[in-house]
Amino acid sequence: MSNITPKITLADIFKLAAETLDAAKAKGISLATAESCTGGLIGAALTSIDGSSASFHGGIIAYDNAVKTKLLGVPPSTLGKYGAVSEKTAQRMAAGALERLSVDIAVSVTGIAGPGGGSDEKPVGTVWIGTAHTDENGKVIAKAALHNFGDIGRNKVRDVTCYEALKALKAACV
Repeated sequence: MSNITPKITLADIFKLAAETLDAAKAKGISLATAESCTGGLIGAALTSIDGSSASFHGGIIAYDNAVKTKLLGVPPSTLGKYGAVSEKTAQRMAAGALERLSVDIAVSVTGIAGPGGGSDEKPVGTVWIGTAHTDENGKVIAKAALHNFGDIGRNKVRDVTCYEALKALKAACV
C-alpha cells in the first residue's frame, strides 16, 4: 500500500507517459487502459505524446458500475461483494481491457477521488491500480496494488493516480 503523496506536475506525468511509450515501443508491446476515477487522464497523457498510436490502442472509461460490467466484464457479484473500489474489481477491469482491446498489457484504476464518497473502510484517496498481461501459456495474469493518497483534493488524487498508473504500466513493459 502506498501512503505517499508525490509532488508531481503535469510535466512529470507527460515525461512518464513518454517513457512508458518508449518502453512499450522498444519491446513491441501494445497498451490499453481501463479508467474509473481518472476519467481518461491516463489515456490523455499517453495520447499527448507524438507517435503514441504505435503502442497505445485505446481505453475504456468505466465510471459507472454498469459500464464496468458491460464493457469490462466485471461480474456484478464482484461489485456486490467487494465494491467498485477493490482489488478484485481493479484486477477484473485490467483483465477486461486486455481481453476486449486485444493488447499485451492493460492498466486499470478505480478509487475515491472525493471530496465525498469515502468511508471509514475506504476513505477519500483510496485507489486500486491494476495491471494485466498474458503469460506464455496465454493465461491472463492480473494483479492490483492499493494506494492511499489521502484527502488531498479531487484533482490531486486524480493526477497522482494517473502518475502511479503510468509507473505501473511502464514497470510492466520492462
